[in-house]
Amino acid sequence: MQTHRVDRDLRAKIGMGLLGLAVVALLIGLFYHQIILHNDYEVQSESNRIRVQPIIPKRGVIYDRHYKIIADNMLSFTVSVVPFEVKKDITYKKLGELLGMDPAAVQKKAKANFASEFIPSPIKRGLGIEEVSLLEEQGDAYPGITYSVESVRRYPVDASVESFIGYIGEVSPEEIAADPDKGYRPGMLVGKKGIEKAYDQLLRGIEGTNYIEVSARGKIIGPYRGKDRVAPVPGADLNLAIDLDLQRFIVENFDTNRCCGAVVAMDPRNGEILALVSFPGMDPNIFSRPIPTELWQGIIGDSLHPLMNRPIAALYTPGSTAKLLTAGAALETGKITENTYLRPCYGGMQFGNRFFRCWEERGHGRLNMLHAIEHSCNVYFYQVGQMLGVDTWHDYATKCGFGRKTGLEIVGEFDGIAPSTAYLDRLYGKKRWSPLLAINFAIGQGEFSVTPLQLAQFYCGLANNGLVYKPHLLREIRHPDGSVVRVAPQLSFKLPFSQPTLAKLNEALKLVVQGDGGTARGRRQKEYNISGKTGTAQNPHGNDHAWFVAFAPSEDPRICVTAIVENGGHGSEAAAPIVGKIIHHFLINNVPQFAHLKKEVASTRP
Repeated sequence: MQTHRVDRDLRAKIGMGLLGLAVVALLIGLFYHQIILHNDYEVQSESNRIRVQPIIPKRGVIYDRHYKIIADNMLSFTVSVVPFEVKKDITYKKLGELLGMDPAAVQKKAKANFASEFIPSPIKRGLGIEEVSLLEEQGDAYPGITYSVESVRRYPVDASVESFIGYIGEVSPEEIAADPDKGYRPGMLVGKKGIEKAYDQLLRGIEGTNYIEVSARGKIIGPYRGKDRVAPVPGADLNLAIDLDLQRFIVENFDTNRCCGAVVAMDPRNGEILALVSFPGMDPNIFSRPIPTELWQGIIGDSLHPLMNRPIAALYTPGSTAKLLTAGAALETGKITENTYLRPCYGGMQFGNRFFRCWEERGHGRLNMLHAIEHSCNVYFYQVGQMLGVDTWHDYATKCGFGRKTGLEIVGEFDGIAPSTAYLDRLYGKKRWSPLLAINFAIGQGEFSVTPLQLAQFYCGLANNGLVYKPHLLREIRHPDGSVVRVAPQLSFKLPFSQPTLAKLNEALKLVVQGDGGTARGRRQKEYNISGKTGTAQNPHGNDHAWFVAFAPSEDPRICVTAIVENGGHGSEAAAPIVGKIIHHFLINNVPQFAHLKKEVASTRP
């Protein structure tokens, strides 16, 4: 009997202890949830009935140098989903049918775009009034579905502006993770390329916030009065150095039958880029909305590579346009003077066990340096290249800006190659290459490769008394408060040539166009002088590429133009005519002393 009583007492004590522990646990739980997590639950409760809606600011407008619009905005509707408010998968199915999308894709996008399921997640942009009207009329049938008015970027379709303007698109998870300080929000439209990317933070401004009260079923009741609306800050407007009329003129006059190439036009006095054109071009408007798979596959599969930005990312051998670099290096090192005569040209010359040809099969005879540039004699420069050697030539090439980026503000620029002994050792093996490679580099062939922008930069230096300004597109920033920030020209470097050397090189460039034997004498003008150099670059994949680089007026250069026509053959035939037209168009429309020529051009039209 005593044993049973002890057992009952023990069981009672254990039961009371467990009950006490349960009460304590319950009290701790209540304290934790009601006190510790009070703020979290309050936020969640508020989120259930308050929809936080970003207010997209007006993206800044981009203008050319004459304040003509290059990129502006047009209104468009965007449909979004608030995942928390969508209670049934049938909503995704109905929305998919309305938008012409796979319901699974709608659901995946709704849940993947945002970390928070209480914030609207963009599903489809660029909708018409029909779909939005249906959502408005039948809102109860689409709980958790909302729409907003957004801006869609708009660009001119006839000026090939994608090469410098780029485009915008939805920010990717990788971009958000890579730079959290930029304030990216999933679903946000940001610059993806070109100027749109380089100055994205200036252009997109600062988002505002709107607080909307909704019912338990997701129906909008009205503005929430518990929090004030945060107004957005519009983006800044940008004024570029680009001349949109000149850009259009180049597109209209480039021989598209030859299909591929590039044109760069710059002001040698300050590095402003007046035109930057890549052929074939892309219409950046196609990126303003989701691109159909078939269209995208066609673009990336195009053998002409329309996505390549040729002025800054395509590498070519510069051909005879590089002879000015070789001549400058030889003059500076005392290997030659402007009156040095070397062995005559009879159509080629034997070096070792190989015969190196000149482009003129009949030969040029006996020439000095000035006339060797005028006639573009390969044999003369073969000999100069042999005198210089690889490393001396390389030293001057790098000091002239080759083999490295120019520093243009848009991404995607390539370095190019200015070969040195070290480079050739890595490429072929130590002492497994011939010093005669310097002969090829001297005439712009072999492993020497440049971008059209690099070549334009070099010739801007020749035109500007040896001073090379950093190429740039941005001219002014116009902030929403009315303040204007002017972008000052930035001196990049000086050519490694003395004033006497620069004078001799410019005399030779003038002879190329103005001289009786110049390879570009067909570009001669009565009203002003043009200085330039033709080039024919070997192409292992087809016909030679055609170059022409020129600046004018020779005595006071206002524009420097570089053009390459892929597979175009001789520079004098394919590239020089378009450069001549570009220079003339620019001068008569932008330099007062030549404005009278515009009337003459108009009077000759039928």
